[in-house]
Amino acid sequence: MTELLHNHLGGRWQAGEGPGTTLRDPVLGTDLVRVSSDGLDLAAGFAFARDTGGAALRALTYRQRAALLGEVGKVLAANKAAYYEIATANSGTTQKDSGVDIEGALFTLGQYARWGDTLGNARFLLDGPAVPLSKDGVFRSQHLLAPTRGLALFINAFNFPAWGVWEKAGPALLSGVPVVVKPATVTAWLTQRMVHDVVEAGVLPAGALSIVCGGSAGLLDALQPFDVVSFTGSADTAALLRRHPAFAERSVRLNVEADSLNSALLAPDATPGSAAFELLVGEVAREMTVKSGQKCTAIRRVFVPEALYGAVGEAVAAKLRTTTVGNPRHDGVRMGSLVGRAQWQSVQDGLARLMGQSQALFDGRDVPLVDADPAVAACIGPVLLGCTTPDEADAVHRTEVFGPVATLMSYRSVEQAQALIRRGEGSLVVSVVAEDPAFVGEAALSLADSHGRVHGLTAEVAARHTGHGNVMPQSLHGGPGRAGGGEELGGLRALGFYHRRSAVQAGESALAALAAQAAALPQ
Repeated sequence: MTELLHNHLGGRWQAGEGPGTTLRDPVLGTDLVRVSSDGLDLAAGFAFARDTGGAALRALTYRQRAALLGEVGKVLAANKAAYYEIATANSGTTQKDSGVDIEGALFTLGQYARWGDTLGNARFLLDGPAVPLSKDGVFRSQHLLAPTRGLALFINAFNFPAWGVWEKAGPALLSGVPVVVKPATVTAWLTQRMVHDVVEAGVLPAGALSIVCGGSAGLLDALQPFDVVSFTGSADTAALLRRHPAFAERSVRLNVEADSLNSALLAPDATPGSAAFELLVGEVAREMTVKSGQKCTAIRRVFVPEALYGAVGEAVAAKLRTTTVGNPRHDGVRMGSLVGRAQWQSVQDGLARLMGQSQALFDGRDVPLVDADPAVAACIGPVLLGCTTPDEADAVHRTEVFGPVATLMSYRSVEQAQALIRRGEGSLVVSVVAEDPAFVGEAALSLADSHGRVHGLTAEVAARHTGHGNVMPQSLHGGPGRAGGGEELGGLRALGFYHRRSAVQAGESALAALAAQAAALPQ
């Protein structure tokens, strides 16, 4: 029987009861490790995190916590060779795609370590200037942000077992809030190994970092009013969470990142072979294939002028034909597998729904896999669909196929295209690709209300932009509506989720003494 990974809860390593759930190699189908959370005393473990881990973190200054993040980063960097091996085995990703996850985690942690150092030796933040309440200005109001005296529970998705943890843990630990991680079971091995390495290195206070692998039963029941939860996953699961008494009755703070039908818009000033045309084609092909399309920010819908529909379709298909799919251990493979056969079936089912209102412009499912058995491996080639009547279509604006799938659609006017984009009912990111920079600005203003991020592409940034799907810690990550309504990252803005805002009403002298102990949150 394979190894049973331990949970870390209550300041110690604990094995769950029973046989647990077996994690498998999505390409070879072989058993890897097992996880179980059965029998854990979650209430006691959460209390230890709050009382012991939280107290130790809050006793430190922002600068001291930032230094801890730096030490965590060093531990992870020293062990990352093992992380790449685990990612290949458990997630089916190529070396390059594993790097998107692992190196992205290290980069984000490093950023928060540097930003946190600028906050100095304070333990709370000022939120704006003091404002007068009395006519003579002596009695005033000062808003401040204090770390919440709860824990941060992260319920993470399967696609980013490394970055998905540390992009949340960085701001939480910097804020002085202890972290409990619940990774998605199917790819939990990498998360567990990272947490194991950090805990064993002893760089964080006891109780500051915990992990529960396996089932999620009882997690929400153990939450208390000052805890916070960050969830990444499906909109259906998010809806179930919101109805739980932890949120509906105890007012636990909840941040959700859910389904997102992200778009790319090609401006009408583009022509075949122009800079904008080539930028769009390259970005669509890349977003379809990086991590086999299993990114919450991947492009799902592509809107182009009617006159360019055929040319764009042919150009994207030409790039996709060069994408070799199969065993990520093979040097010639550019795209590995989905995370498992269940996800493989989900993609097939989603494609069937979309193809009722579209046609295949390129179907990579017919291309032989490299060094992989199609009856076993969760590999699927990229599929580009096309729809010339997007006004009449419904599924394409409502169904996210979480894999290497995108749908190309034609538009008659910019107004029509933007209306179609909004039918996604809120997304994480939209790319606007144009020859004219002014078009990018105008489209950004029009689409900003329904998107967490607008990614503008012109010739000026062709060699410098960070990519449609790459989530940079300097920018907001989240989106309204269908995308969950949450917000993460965005520099030090991320700390707001882990702090409580309060207005202190007092005299000038009292507020001056208070301000002398605080750091100002950058505006």
